Amino acid sequence: MAMGLTRPGKRQRGSRRAPMAEINVTPFVDVMLVLLIIFMVTAPLLNTGVPVELPDSRANALPEDAEPITLSIASDRTIYFNEDRLAPGELPERLANVSPDPSGKLPQITLRADRLLDYGVVMAVMGELNRSGFNQIALVTNSTAAPPASIAGSDGEQ
Repeated sequence: MAMGLTRPGKRQRGSRRAPMAEINVTPFVDVMLVLLIIFMVTAPLLNTGVPVELPDSRANALPEDAEPITLSIASDRTIYFNEDRLAPGELPERLANVSPDPSGKLPQITLRADRLLDYGVVMAVMGELNRSGFNQIALVTNSTAAPPASIAGSDGEQ
């Protein structure tokens, strides 16, 4: 008689089992890894803000230090300080307001200029940067595997 502890009609299976209290974290980790990959791929694309048609170059990329200042010169000669559009003549004032880091170094300047600009416009901006004490200026170009068409025939081949 001690064997029949359950009522007839009730199933004994699962009635004495405790609910599972652990959370399966594998799907959570999978989702987080996918999000991490998405952010790693899209983060470099968020670096540029002003649409500028860059010239081509075969130079190697420079290593990036701390947060550089980006100066962009559009084809209509408008100058952008990071994302901010500058009024004519405002560049020297903005450069004077840049403070050096704790070691006393000024940040690196990344210069992006439209390929259709006159050489003199770019050199005028670079001269203003030099006058303000900025000596680390990186010129941004599109990287290409082949020599640009403008210098492809310079080695004597036609």
